[in-house]
Amino acid sequence: MTDGIRFDSVTVAYDGHVVLDALDLTVEPGEVMALLGPSGSGKTTALRAVAGFVRPVSGRVFIGGRDVTGLPPYRRGIGMVVQQYALFPHLRVEDNVAFGLRARRVARGEIRERVAEALELVGMAAYARRHPRELSGGQQQRVAIARALAIRPGVLLLDEPLSALDARLRSGMLAELARLHRELPDVSILYVTHDQVEALTLADRIAVMDRARLQECGTPRELYRAPKSEFTASFVGNANLLPVTVGERGVFFGEQRVEVRGGVPGPEATLCVRPHLVGLGAGPNQLSGTVNEVQWRGATHRLYVGVNGHRVMADVPELRNPPAHGDAVTLHFAPEDAVLLSAGATDD
Repeated sequence: MTDGIRFDSVTVAYDGHVVLDALDLTVEPGEVMALLGPSGSGKTTALRAVAGFVRPVSGRVFIGGRDVTGLPPYRRGIGMVVQQYALFPHLRVEDNVAFGLRARRVARGEIRERVAEALELVGMAAYARRHPRELSGGQQQRVAIARALAIRPGVLLLDEPLSALDARLRSGMLAELARLHRELPDVSILYVTHDQVEALTLADRIAVMDRARLQECGTPRELYRAPKSEFTASFVGNANLLPVTVGERGVFFGEQRVEVRGGVPGPEATLCVRPHLVGLGAGPNQLSGTVNEVQWRGATHRLYVGVNGHRVMADVPELRNPPAHGDAVTLHFAPEDAVLLSAGATDD
């Protein structure tokens, strides 16, 4: 299968209010693309445009090179999994999984084979005769995924599929989805989430959405290590975003000169450094400040330190004797771990 997805300047509006603004984005065949953003950012609308549940006011949607903008959902050859599973409570697991195949008038013998194959793929073969009410939330979600996979789609749409699960089940399902992707390398997956951990764990690339627009797209490592905007830096992982001035004498945070990689145009910029890359004690790019708060997080301590009127976060290995509120401390970070962003950059 070589389906893939392409948004060609897709705009969606409700009563004149634009909820998805001129989206240009390509999901390569076999790729997992996460749409990541806050509520109202346009990510679910983009997924619904692919599914055929909303019609763009302009632009085109392509699946496998075919323009599907005007096609109804059942003619698009897609599988879809939503937040609340949407299983039929009166049907057994095997009949839920078979539903889409029967709607497509697949031969009875082939239905049995595909249902068994799909349930085996998600580890639910032993539960074929049960009803949804007899399953846990994680098991119900596996059945919903099996139902989507049973039709053998070239494109799988996942709309916040783990949001209704607790933390332990969510972690397990993430591992299962990663395994499914390895076993189904030809299926293109569009994964909508507001959870950065899900996106970083599962996606080949992440499209960061905000205010109905695509802000940035790249691999998880690219967006985490070298974001291009303050929004991406703050939404994809935690980040220290500190105002700096740039001049002939270098880059300054307050009166402190700091060494960083790269540069930006203009005299004002934002310094981005991830908390886990900020160390405690002497080192390059030393910053002196006062501890405002200390949080124990098991294997680490997070320190909140006031420096030059700004709060700096530092995630350090668990300390036997952590500093107390009001203590003076020194922080440091390596030049190669800092990124300079244009002040206020949002990639609009």
